[in-house]
Amino acid sequence: MKLLVTALVLSVISTGCRKGMVNQQYLKPLAEEEFFKDGSASRPIPPHTVARSHLNEDAHFFEGKIDGRLVTTFPAPVTREMIAHGREGFDIYCAVCHGRTGAGDGMIVQRGFPPPPSLHEERLRQAPVGHFFDVITNGYGIMYPYASRVTAADRWAIIAYIRALQLSQHSTLDDVEPAEREHLQTAEK
Repeated sequence: MKLLVTALVLSVISTGCRKGMVNQQYLKPLAEEEFFKDGSASRPIPPHTVARSHLNEDAHFFEGKIDGRLVTTFPAPVTREMIAHGREGFDIYCAVCHGRTGAGDGMIVQRGFPPPPSLHEERLRQAPVGHFFDVITNGYGIMYPYASRVTAADRWAIIAYIRALQLSQHSTLDDVEPAEREHLQTAEK
């Protein structure tokens, strides 16, 4: 009997506590709140707080801009590995609209969606790399922003691949190294 009474008391106490915790008032970020003197639910960051992630102080890398102007250079050296990684990202996120070659003829365009511009248009071939970073990050026209889906490093890799695509469609034999040029000319015959 004593055990039954103890179990009953514990269940009433635990149910009462749980109900109070479940039904408590929640503070919503950036909302007005009477609880604090300043009227804001969002609390100021304590002095000397050190960010543990998402510090993003390098504007060149994280924004594609320096002093509010689009950058013309990559924040890191472009390597073969970076371009290969960029191709993977391009095939996943970009090719559905822009097509595998960047001509603007992707699968969803073939199914009736409005076509994006060709990445081979002169204005885009001349655009600074920061333009592509900004467009991938924030979207443009009907293009969805990819900032939450594609990391900054992956965006730069995709841009490196876009530049490689652009070069591949507009290069001449004079752009090829002399040793490789002989190989190509021999293979052509």
